[in-house]
Amino acid sequence: MRALLAHGVDQPLTVEEVELPDPGPGEVRVRVRAAGVCHSDLSMVNGTVAPPYPLVLGHEAAGEVIEVGPGVDRVRPGTHVVLNWAPPCRRCWYCGRGEPWFCERTGSPATARGRTSDGSPLHVALRLGALAEEVVVPQEAVIDVPTQLPFATAALLGCAVLTGVGAVRRTARVAPGDSVAVIGLGGVGLSVVSAARAAGADPVLAVDVSPAKAELAAAAGATDFLVADDTLSRAIRERTHGRGVDHALECVGRGVTIRAAWRAARRGGQVTVVGMGARDDVVSLSALEIFHSGRTLRSSVYGSSDPDQDLPELARAVLDGTLDPATLITDRTGLDGAAAAFDRMARGEGARTVVLP
Repeated sequence: MRALLAHGVDQPLTVEEVELPDPGPGEVRVRVRAAGVCHSDLSMVNGTVAPPYPLVLGHEAAGEVIEVGPGVDRVRPGTHVVLNWAPPCRRCWYCGRGEPWFCERTGSPATARGRTSDGSPLHVALRLGALAEEVVVPQEAVIDVPTQLPFATAALLGCAVLTGVGAVRRTARVAPGDSVAVIGLGGVGLSVVSAARAAGADPVLAVDVSPAKAELAAAAGATDFLVADDTLSRAIRERTHGRGVDHALECVGRGVTIRAAWRAARRGGQVTVVGMGARDDVVSLSALEIFHSGRTLRSSVYGSSDPDQDLPELARAVLDGTLDPATLITDRTGLDGAAAAFDRMARGEGARTVVLP
């Protein structure tokens, strides 16, 4: 089968033939029908994360089960599924506390699985490697969804939408009438905008360095669009009676934007970091500032969600028309166009590219 491979930091991405093993006990083979290009994938080729190579990229995907191994009882051939890149073990201390997004089993950027065409050991991103024609994964890593759900839409539920909606509903707990600023308008950021608006937030201030994101922000439900520059803090206060927002959600994962979110929040407000940043990108806050502002700074890991419970709920919302992730899709391409999609994402263009292998 064909897959998109990374061979090292900042090395060209290539589509190559690879070989995956047959499904073992408790495993399933899924024909990938749609996969989103997520910023976390970019982190694995630009040096933010240091996985082993060669690496099959991709973790946000949907498809159809085509084969099951011994002992599989979760799905059967023909089942439509969304892939879950962080399936919890349900046994560790965190899972026992009802915090499966911190599960001790998850967190590894890559897993050894399969071989390249020349016989070299192969790794797959986040246990999936979904920018490929097929994946072989544990049955816990698939969540069945209705067959009426379009694959391209279903794919986004597994990362961008679950992360964004969860950050608003589960982590920040945005309430009707709260003011919200969202910094960074990729697929996750636009999902945050949409979820904040659906929660009754007003205003919802969407922020990005690219003025071209204004139309996407409006489509997602933002009441205002602001360009991220030196006047951002003042512009946000002008729209919030001089105070700042109740909730500032940072969806980039950079020290400078986390700091901008901190400045955007009012005294006593909440700052939620949704984007994943680099280990050496430090955010500095003075002790007096922390005390005086009374702000809360926290992160949202995978939207503080339990995919087994929350993803089917999101699928139902899509089918009943109360959620429309399709608005996040700005490009569609085949597997041969996936490398160009990474280039567009690195330049900050568009929202989500969906790859149709």
